[in-house]
Amino acid sequence: MNLISWIFLLLFFAAAGVGLLMALRAQKATVDASQAQARAEADIKAQREKLLDEAQREAQRLKDRGQQEAEALRKESELKAKEQALHARQEAEKLLAERQANLEKQEQRFQSKEQSLQAKEEGLDKKLQQVDQKAKDLDALNEKRKAELEKLEAKQAEAKQLVEAQAQRLEEIAGLTREDAKKELTAQLEYAAKMDAAKLVRRIEDEAQEEAAKKARWTIGAAIQRVASDVVAEQAVSSVQLPSDDLKGRIIGREGRNIRALEKATGCDLIVDDTPESIVVSSFDPIRREVARQAILKLLADGRIHPARIEEVVEKVKVDMDQHLKEIGEAACIELGFPDVHPKLHKLVGRLNYRTSYGQNVLEHTKEVARIAEYMAGEMGANAKLARRAGLFHDIGKAIDREVEGTHIEIGMQLMQRYGEKEEVIHAMSCHHGDFEPRTVEAMLITAADALSAARPGARREMLETYVKRLEKLEEIAGSYKGVQKSYAMQAGREIRILVDAGSVNDDQAYWIAKDVSRRIESEMQYPGQIKVTVMRELRAVEIAR
Repeated sequence: MNLISWIFLLLFFAAAGVGLLMALRAQKATVDASQAQARAEADIKAQREKLLDEAQREAQRLKDRGQQEAEALRKESELKAKEQALHARQEAEKLLAERQANLEKQEQRFQSKEQSLQAKEEGLDKKLQQVDQKAKDLDALNEKRKAELEKLEAKQAEAKQLVEAQAQRLEEIAGLTREDAKKELTAQLEYAAKMDAAKLVRRIEDEAQEEAAKKARWTIGAAIQRVASDVVAEQAVSSVQLPSDDLKGRIIGREGRNIRALEKATGCDLIVDDTPESIVVSSFDPIRREVARQAILKLLADGRIHPARIEEVVEKVKVDMDQHLKEIGEAACIELGFPDVHPKLHKLVGRLNYRTSYGQNVLEHTKEVARIAEYMAGEMGANAKLARRAGLFHDIGKAIDREVEGTHIEIGMQLMQRYGEKEEVIHAMSCHHGDFEPRTVEAMLITAADALSAARPGARREMLETYVKRLEKLEEIAGSYKGVQKSYAMQAGREIRILVDAGSVNDDQAYWIAKDVSRRIESEMQYPGQIKVTVMRELRAVEIAR
């Protein structure tokens, strides 16, 4: 055999040895596994028997415990049942005792009632006997009175016959019948009574007139003294103080465009002269003047002064002015004790603060009239609150008389009716200029109070009112033409500026409006010097870039 054969033979035996060894190991492993399985089954069986023993012992223990608890519950329920039976027996005995006691009490009450009824029956018998006795006595008394009445009637008939006989005898002696004598005596008594009454009435009237005159003088004097206040004459110009003169140039603007925009937006005349650090605002309308003054102050504080900003600020100031007027009116109403005034009237009352009548502030005048009328009504025993309320509203029509046709009394009556004021207030405020006949004491007092407030020395000034009326007439003439948007009297009435709608008025029509207005002013008004009529037609196109 060669080397290769030996090698193959060795390899074969080696492989056989390895296979035998592996077979022996596998057989050993199988035996070990069988032994382990047997041991495991024995352990499981032992544990199962142990657990069964423990479960049987636990079941027996639970069974014994349950029997003990059941026995305890049975004994406890028996005890409770015995207690409940005992309690029910006690309650029944108690209820029986109470019913027995109630029965005894009812029996006692029945016995006492029976005794009282017997006593009452005996008393009634006695009273019936007494009534019978009294009835017998009354019958005897009636018989006696009847006899006396018959005797009295006989005596009265005898006396009547004697009186008739005496009257006939007196008629024969006097020569007058009974009726004639009665008439003559009555006439004499009536004449004497009338004479005495006439003398008494004349004396009372004289004393009343003298006393009324004294009382009226004292009441009027006391009322004026009580509400006396300083009078400040209203002016037609306002002054705006500037921080420095450099601001005058900014207000005027390039080529005067800023000052022209201010004058156009406010309707006031702005005077920028050599007065240091001051600009004068001139207008006959105090509200316009105040709007212009506030607008200038806001522009100065803001620093941006150009035509667009001027228009924006003026519109904002007008809105603020409306709120300011409401606050003034509300404060005046509350001051006079009328918090129930309609809110729409607050603004109208506030407008009176910027309205003058012959130089007298109308709001102060109305408050003064209200207080004077209230005081006089209190002294005379009239309705003081009604007089005070009518005094507050007597000139309310002046708040819008420049905007609405009619007298301020007619306008005021319409406003009062619209906002729910009482008829007696409307009547009292409508009579103060004699347009209506006063039917109440309060209406006459309002007339007197209005005259007293206006007639006080220094209260009014005629020239200012005439000047204001002339300016109002100028604006009224200018505003009567179709297409006119606004009109402003300026330069103390020496110029009227008219703003017309560019869409409805062309250049030729604007020229003829100026000519026609100037002719009407010449024919309808009286004024010193000359008046310049300026019609301005402006077309403004505005578009927003977004």
